[in-house]
Amino acid sequence: MLRTGIKRFIKQCEYLLILPLLLYSCGNKPVGNTAVSDLPPKLEPDYSDITIPPNIAPLNFIIKEKGTAYYVKFSSGSGTEIELTSGNGRIQIPQRKWRRMLQNSTGKNIKIDIFSKDGEGKWIKFRTITNKVASEPIDPYLYYRLLYPGYESWAELSINCRSLESFKSKSFIENSIVDQNCVNCHSFNNGKSSDFLFHMRGTMGGTYFYSEGKFKKINLKTKEMKNGAVYPRWHPSGKFVAFSSNKIIQRFHAADNKKVEVSDLESSLILYDVEKNEIMNIELANKDKFMDTYPEWSPDGKYLYFCRAVQIGENYDYKQIKYNLYRTAFNIDKRSFGDAELIFDAAQRNKSIAFPRISPDGKFLVLTLFDYGCFPIWHKEADLYSINLENFKADRLDLNSDYSDSYHSWSSNGKWLIFSSKRGDGLTARPYISYIEENGVSDKPFILPQEDPEFYQGFLKSFNIPEFSTVKIDMNPGEIRRLAKTVATQAKWSKN
Repeated sequence: MLRTGIKRFIKQCEYLLILPLLLYSCGNKPVGNTAVSDLPPKLEPDYSDITIPPNIAPLNFIIKEKGTAYYVKFSSGSGTEIELTSGNGRIQIPQRKWRRMLQNSTGKNIKIDIFSKDGEGKWIKFRTITNKVASEPIDPYLYYRLLYPGYESWAELSINCRSLESFKSKSFIENSIVDQNCVNCHSFNNGKSSDFLFHMRGTMGGTYFYSEGKFKKINLKTKEMKNGAVYPRWHPSGKFVAFSSNKIIQRFHAADNKKVEVSDLESSLILYDVEKNEIMNIELANKDKFMDTYPEWSPDGKYLYFCRAVQIGENYDYKQIKYNLYRTAFNIDKRSFGDAELIFDAAQRNKSIAFPRISPDGKFLVLTLFDYGCFPIWHKEADLYSINLENFKADRLDLNSDYSDSYHSWSSNGKWLIFSSKRGDGLTARPYISYIEENGVSDKPFILPQEDPEFYQGFLKSFNIPEFSTVKIDMNPGEIRRLAKTVATQAKWSKN
């Protein structure tokens, strides 16, 4: 009898504990008459009216409407639904349910209905949000460098890998483990293979190449070279890497909207033969009259595109430096190049360009267009333009903002473009993703989703050089440190 009485008492306690939760749940779901607003709900981040990949992590957000309770319903044409309630407007979508909904909604729309309850207990329904789920997936990994805006010092630099299908993130290269040496300029071979490299500057300096699970450290600077190798781009074959060799000067400004101005005093293009460990000049006619930088290969490997400006003199005005887009034909067997051909005359528009990036199908080249110089990330006016490589017509992409938009990268299927934008606060760069239509038009971009929807409000570092990849590099910090302490293999100079 005593045992039976104890069990009955425990069940009564459980009922009393569960009852308030049920009442609270019912109170957070619209019942009865609901007012309908024609206005869209204010969300942060703004994940409304966008095209999303079928394998993207949950788009968690905060409802920025006044209310004492909130109710959100996700639904798709497949019949899949997700219902969530919140007392503070924070909406965090369960990953398994989200993944299942995307899988069932590929090529279809997801509708989001959002309700808020006012202080009198009345519910308001906002205009339905409709997001399209693309048929084409996004590459599963994103690599980027994290650093504080301005980077006057090398404090807390890291290269990170983030899964775009979840919220898993890992920093596999941190300058704290390599005696605060600067790590930068990471580059993949179009994300199609495990070929990868990054630079390190300082006492452990060198270029670190990764292939087939192994790293090697190379000193690309030879006695024949006036300047070091920067801004790498892999040849699609994986046999070569094009670099620019630059003499760079930095100017630091007091103005909040333009902390740093980076200028080339001189620059030229060089080619590294990975298999032979040879580095050589890219010989172009009258190259001493120009500054050549930011190389980019065509997907078939037959052309090398690059940015070119007239060589400056002693008394130059850095605001008058304008880079145009050129290309040169490449003979892979002879390791030789043809004449430089002007593709896009930015100077004629009183503008300059940087960061040419060609879509994997070779149809479009996206570059950053801005007022002057070669380093646009502190130029508020910097926008992304797309050049149709069939007719060389240039158009401003719809994804741009009133702040600097640059550092862009294509997904391996050419349907997604990621770029860094300072549209949030004008200071810190955040990664935004946009779907690219068949005709090259960009859809409304959305910020990289985070598990905590308030993440970007308190995160002070910039996302620098975001680059898609289909592979995950399995390398721990200890291996990087051991390699950094070794003596770099010296590259050999070749005249051809």
